[in-house]
Amino acid sequence: MVQRILMTILVLVIVVGGGYYAYQELMPPELDTGSEIVYATKEVTRGDISVGVEVTGRLDTSNSGALRVAGSYRSGGSFQAIIDEILVEEGDVVKQGQVVALLSSPDLLTKIEKAEEDLKTKRKQLSDMCRVPVEEVDELNPSRGITITAPIDGIVSDLDIEEGEELKRGTIARIVDNSRFKVEARLFEREVEKVKEGQTVVLTFPYFNGEYEATITKINQNRIPYIPEEAEEKFAKGFVHVVTIEADNMGLVQRDMEVRVGLRNENDKSIVQNFSNAAKVKGFIKEDKVINTVEEAVVTEVHVDDMAAVKKGDPIVTMSGEDTQKEIENKLEEIQELKTDIRELTAQLEKLEVKAPMDGIVARFYSDIGEEVGSGDWMGTVYTVKDMRLRTYVDDIDVLHVKQGAPVRVVVDALVDKSFEGTVEKVETTGEERNGISKFEAIIKVTGSSELRPGMQGKGFIDAGSAENVLLVVQEAIFEDDGKPMVEVLKDDGTTKIVPVKLGLMNDRVAEVESGLEEGDKVVTGSSADLLPSQSIKNEGGLLPDTPDGNGGGSDPQNGDKK
Repeated sequence: MVQRILMTILVLVIVVGGGYYAYQELMPPELDTGSEIVYATKEVTRGDISVGVEVTGRLDTSNSGALRVAGSYRSGGSFQAIIDEILVEEGDVVKQGQVVALLSSPDLLTKIEKAEEDLKTKRKQLSDMCRVPVEEVDELNPSRGITITAPIDGIVSDLDIEEGEELKRGTIARIVDNSRFKVEARLFEREVEKVKEGQTVVLTFPYFNGEYEATITKINQNRIPYIPEEAEEKFAKGFVHVVTIEADNMGLVQRDMEVRVGLRNENDKSIVQNFSNAAKVKGFIKEDKVINTVEEAVVTEVHVDDMAAVKKGDPIVTMSGEDTQKEIENKLEEIQELKTDIRELTAQLEKLEVKAPMDGIVARFYSDIGEEVGSGDWMGTVYTVKDMRLRTYVDDIDVLHVKQGAPVRVVVDALVDKSFEGTVEKVETTGEERNGISKFEAIIKVTGSSELRPGMQGKGFIDAGSAENVLLVVQEAIFEDDGKPMVEVLKDDGTTKIVPVKLGLMNDRVAEVESGLEEGDKVVTGSSADLLPSQSIKNEGGLLPDTPDGNGGGSDPQNGDKK
């Protein structure tokens, strides 16, 4: 019990002793200044001031574009292609229009070939219908109708039409080159054994004297029943082979003439031994039909007479009418549509090159070599670095210093020795709470380079204004009274007065004085009346007001502070 009492007394002694010692150390003797209040001051000086706001944020691209297959899947000219080659890698710098990938499209080539074949067919059809050269088809005038021309040199045959007559579809005449004719003979099997293709035979006509030498051009090995046309009872009298014979025409031979075919006697060439059956002139080697291909047409002009000699391309007959004109128009329209299709499809061959839409950097490719892509497909992305955006937030104290269009200097951690120019593009007028502090979003447009990448952390120094050779007052001298800025000025008689001031630019050390003070005025930054017993008045440089330099300092040319 006694021991516990002694311990308690010891603790009390230590506490009281320690407290007294601390009081003696922390409370120095009072400064003997009488009843006079001592002021710390600084002079209002003239100098330069600059105001800036420092911000941080993430760099983002302001513009990006798609590496796309040309065309659109919605358009009629859509096509499928295969990626043949990718010419760049992710991160590569590209120029607008630079080819970044090559495609191939067998489907497109097939479409072009089919369209060209269809066009060729349509032109040939119209050429045949109008009897004009294929190369002249596109220039046809439908209102002029159709002029059918001679397809070959020769003699007009079987032409029996008149102007004003309505024609149906079909043959209206023939053009015959009668310089060479052909005969069709029927030889019994025993006779066929004596001849062969290419052998010379003799032709004689009952209408005029003379003999024609001719050549066997074809022997049909398939036999057919022989029934004479003049026989009263139509029954077969054996089997025959059809033999085709050709010969030059001296101008006397006509179609359907009867003719005898024979061979010269091997011993006496002057004797001709004819075959059993008479033959007939079936026509001429070279002849062509003059055909009307229009359903209904009216003859407007007949250009030649029957049996007239014509040259290839000479007009035979001209036809017109509503149906004729409409049919020509329809075919010309089909030709024009095919030409347009071919032009568009051919243009798509250029689309097999995927090009960069802008100067920038390849962000990524979504497709790979060998994959199939279609019109308008998005294969990758490229972003521009000519101008980027730094998105940042400014607190409510600094936001009034940040103006749209203000210049900004931007640096990034990854490029220590470089800075980039920028401007404030937008400042939100309404703040939002972020981590308990009101913040205002600001967007800074940055003039970039290929070294920058989206996602880099950037620091911006926003120029909020500057002024030269203006009055400056230190921040610690400024206080507010009823929401208005004030300063306390020390007069020559040692008394002070409260002066309202109008301030301009401000940084964290000085403020621009627009009115209320003059150069040399001493503004109070502190006084002995405000001190605790343990404090003493100090100013920059450690001088009291009664010292020769006790004005508290002047302003730095850059920031307004005393050096």
